[in-house]
Amino acid sequence: MITKARYCEGETFAEFLARPIKDHELWVALYKRVTIPIEISARVEALGGHWHLLVLSEDWCGDSVNIVPIIAKLAESVSNMDMRILARDENLDIMDTHLTGKSRSIPIVILLNQKYQECGWWGPRPSELQRWVVEKGMQLPKAERYREVRTFYARDHGLTTMREIVEMLERCCVQRPATASAN
Repeated sequence: MITKARYCEGETFAEFLARPIKDHELWVALYKRVTIPIEISARVEALGGHWHLLVLSEDWCGDSVNIVPIIAKLAESVSNMDMRILARDENLDIMDTHLTGKSRSIPIVILLNQKYQECGWWGPRPSELQRWVVEKGMQLPKAERYREVRTFYARDHGLTTMREIVEMLERCCVQRPATASAN
C-alpha cells in the first residue's frame, strides 16, 4: 500500500544518482540532455494542486534509464510536482498491483494526488513503443529488438513520455471533482 511515509522513503533522483548504480554515466548523460518544452511545464502548472510521482524502477533496466531521467526533469521543471523512486524488487506489493499483463515490467510511474491517493499509473514504455514491442518486437532476436527500442528513445527525446504523463495528470484532474464529491 502506498502511504505518504512510504512515498517519502523513496529516493529523489539526486539521491539515486549519488549512490553506485549500473551505467551511472549513461543515467547522468541522459538526464543532462533532457529538455522539457515550456508548453509541457505550463500544462502541469496550469492544473494547480500538488502531485507526486512514485516511480518503481531498477538501475539495470534499459527502459528505466531512458525514462526516469525524463520524469525527474519534468518534476523539477514545475512547482507543483515531485518524484520519488522505489526499487521494484523491494516493493513487490506495489509492483504486483501495477503489472503489465502478467509481467513486472518497469519503470512504472504512479500518480498520487496531494493526499497521496493513487490517481493513475503509466508504464513501462510510451504506448506506441509498447505496442511495437508486443506486436513486432518480441518476434525479433533480443539484440535487434533492444537496438530498435534504443533507436525509438533516441529519436523521440522523451517527448512521448512527457506527453503521456501530462495527459494522465490531466485525466486525473478532470475526474477529481467526481471523486471529491464521493468522499
